[in-house]
Amino acid sequence: MIHPAASPVRAFLDDHSDRFLDELAAWVRIPSVSAVAEHEADLVRSARWLAACLSESGFPRVEELDAGGPPAVFAHWPCEDPGAPTVLVYSHHDVRAVKDEEWEETSPFEPVRRLGHVYGRGTSDAKGQLLCHVWALRAHLAVTGRRCPAVDLKLLVEGEEEIGSPHLADLLKQHAELLAADVVILTDTMTWSVQEAAVCTAVRGMVSAHLEVRGPLRDVHSGLVSGAAPNPLTELCRLIGRLHDEHGRITLPGFYDTVTRPTDEQRARLAEIPFDPDDWIRRTQTRAICGEEGYSVLERVWMRPSVEVDALIGGDPEGTSRGVIPAVASADLIFHTVPGQRVEQVEQQLRQWVTDHIGDHVDYELTFSPTNSEPYATPPDHPALAVLEQALARTVNRPAHRMRNGGNAPAELLSQTLDAPVLFFGTGLPEDHWHDSDEKADVQALLNGAETLAHLLADLPRAMEDDGGDPPG
Repeated sequence: MIHPAASPVRAFLDDHSDRFLDELAAWVRIPSVSAVAEHEADLVRSARWLAACLSESGFPRVEELDAGGPPAVFAHWPCEDPGAPTVLVYSHHDVRAVKDEEWEETSPFEPVRRLGHVYGRGTSDAKGQLLCHVWALRAHLAVTGRRCPAVDLKLLVEGEEEIGSPHLADLLKQHAELLAADVVILTDTMTWSVQEAAVCTAVRGMVSAHLEVRGPLRDVHSGLVSGAAPNPLTELCRLIGRLHDEHGRITLPGFYDTVTRPTDEQRARLAEIPFDPDDWIRRTQTRAICGEEGYSVLERVWMRPSVEVDALIGGDPEGTSRGVIPAVASADLIFHTVPGQRVEQVEQQLRQWVTDHIGDHVDYELTFSPTNSEPYATPPDHPALAVLEQALARTVNRPAHRMRNGGNAPAELLSQTLDAPVLFFGTGLPEDHWHDSDEKADVQALLNGAETLAHLLADLPRAMEDDGGDPPG
């Protein structure tokens, strides 16, 4: 039922919500897992499903761009109004791998609606978020009666984000003129809650490292050499245990030297977000709160750097123990970086730290991902950010908060290559189980997102015109 105070945009969205959710379900049924080679054809199907959806929605130009990997989808709907700003929406249509046996609400690619949520891989990250733009466009055109959007609208939806976007840099360079824009909207982030909505204004960067430690030349019977042979698992665990000090700070020398500390204003804005520790633990299912002393939980996950052990492998993790000292052990580390830090700087600091602290009785190899990313913050005084905040506040009928995203995104790459500021907009929630079993999207969050974006489409041209921005290209 439509609330009597609903805006015409929201009335349209509510009236068509079943169709929108059916479209999301149809897309989610395509298992577009980029990390598994067997799903290569599914990534093509996913791209072509999206291309057809965009064409049916009215985009006069829709095509696949050769990214050197899974296809990326590009769409363009020019605006007939002279001087209208150009907006490029960036997102992705690939999804994370699944462990089917751990899903309890539904099979990963058999979406179901239940108690105000849609369950399935990609419902929140990020197919649901991207479809919010499609739904927003339909509502915008229906309510305004326009033949084209009020902005020059472009979409770029790649198929490799979940594996680090290895071909995105080349794609952006090859098609820089085609993708030129006044502002980029990156739709692969979160908001705080349905009741207390927030605009994301920054993301952390990421440095992924793989450390392999080698002990004996082969797996050796433990009883034969125990007490006299190097154990790479023991050495690796000892090393990992030294990554943090007793105050939760990372021990790499110089690691914090260039970190930009939160300003009083930034800390005050974060403090406005209604945070309850017990609610946080319940929503994130993290069991407890820990981390760097002297900072709030939200400051730790959004404004401070961190390091996590993503995987630790050695010995016989499954099956019957063979009673051996393993020849090799390895760990995957993820550093989340913040403004002031650079990828090459953190890589060099880790190289030096491992060299200085690893035992001389083992050998090792340290490698880094070629797709590490830099942190990025939206210019706080950009007029498009103010319009986005106003659009969100209009949707939820209360002031919008400002938050950040603890994960990473190719925002810095997009901004630098296309010479345009990046806005963040997402509908994900901390309890949506991204990358885990039983991923879900909140239906109200999706509808709120589509309504906010429809308001943004209508209101952005005047704000950009008042700012006097030059056209792209």
